[in-house]
Amino acid sequence: MRNFALAKQIVQTLVKAGFTTYFAGGWVRDYLMNHPSDDIDIATQAPVDVIQRLFPKTIPVGLTFGIVIVVVEGHQFEVATFRKEKDYVDGRRPTHIESATPEQDALRRDFTINGLFWDPLTKTLYDYVEGQKDLRSGIIRAIGDPHARFLEDRLRMIRAVRYSTRFNFSIEVETYQAILTHAKSLFPSVAIERVWQEFHKMAQFGKLDTSFLELYRLGLLTTIFPEFQGLNIQELEKKVEPFKRFSKKTPVIAYVLELFPDRSLEELLSICEYLKLSRIEKNFTLFFHHAKKLLSMPKDWLDKLELVEWAHFYADPQSYVCLQIFGNGLPSKDRNEFFDFHQKKQHLLKKAIERIQKKQPLVTSSSLKAAGIVPGKQMGLLLQEAENISINQEIEDPQEIISQLKKMPIWNHS
Repeated sequence: MRNFALAKQIVQTLVKAGFTTYFAGGWVRDYLMNHPSDDIDIATQAPVDVIQRLFPKTIPVGLTFGIVIVVVEGHQFEVATFRKEKDYVDGRRPTHIESATPEQDALRRDFTINGLFWDPLTKTLYDYVEGQKDLRSGIIRAIGDPHARFLEDRLRMIRAVRYSTRFNFSIEVETYQAILTHAKSLFPSVAIERVWQEFHKMAQFGKLDTSFLELYRLGLLTTIFPEFQGLNIQELEKKVEPFKRFSKKTPVIAYVLELFPDRSLEELLSICEYLKLSRIEKNFTLFFHHAKKLLSMPKDWLDKLELVEWAHFYADPQSYVCLQIFGNGLPSKDRNEFFDFHQKKQHLLKKAIERIQKKQPLVTSSSLKAAGIVPGKQMGLLLQEAENISINQEIEDPQEIISQLKKMPIWNHS
């Protein structure tokens, strides 16, 4: 509600200065659907230089396109001048813009449900594109000619899928056909980073399973991942079926990795490079690949693993997500046994896991120095052996661990 009050203040300031100003786009759509939202965009008759003059703190994010960020009490609001856009040449942005009426501004937007305006001062809705009608009917419809809308910005094809799956709306026939027609032209007009942002937004509403299937039906998923050419949709349905059971903490990269279950680590990292992912996401991929190899071992092999290996696995914060992914991908009859096994193992190793996470081993370099060991390679090896002894033999007395170390050849090695 605080954002609403601050955004309303911006509208009041612009209206007082003589400029028609409304809330625009997604907030209006969500408001009409009774979906609470703090993401409020503002459209106004005022040009950007006037907006900058009227507000003490602004950020010039897109002056060429009539867009400025107004900052009020630390909250940022995108304020855009009503505009017409001309001469799209790269399937992404116009070469120039012209000032426009609110109705003309609505006509250059993507979908009817996003082409609505709301006056927070008079509580009046302005609908020049029959967006209300499509909201009531549950339809995603491009404004005007869908071919023109998608050639202006090809990312809109993916956005159509995102809105369709998020709200459980159908994509109107002509809009659907236009996506089928232009799906293969997604690149190079759209940067892969923008596609990745759309995946994040789909995941935010727990819709990546249905989104991937719809992207596949429309030919967009095979454009993004050409290796899926010829994939049977039943195979894809099988891959995404476990998604609905994944933890909300599951990172988006994990969903994508699950589309490529049999790939080598090198191939998975190559996918990360293609998607231009962050170091954090690449590190998750490394851990995920290791976890999958570990968790898919036959049970007799799992029983042979030393406790110290399990302790280090569980101590990594990413292990929880990996356990959820792998466990929920198993047949229902095997899931309880899988989660029960790891719950018991984690309970057994609780203290050891905490020590690893806090980096507080029972035997430290100081205690080894006191026993006559000098810093160096030998000390490093002894510290490692000390941890192995404490965890594998479930010993919590540092002196007992050191006693065992003294019996080892490495203790007397110099």
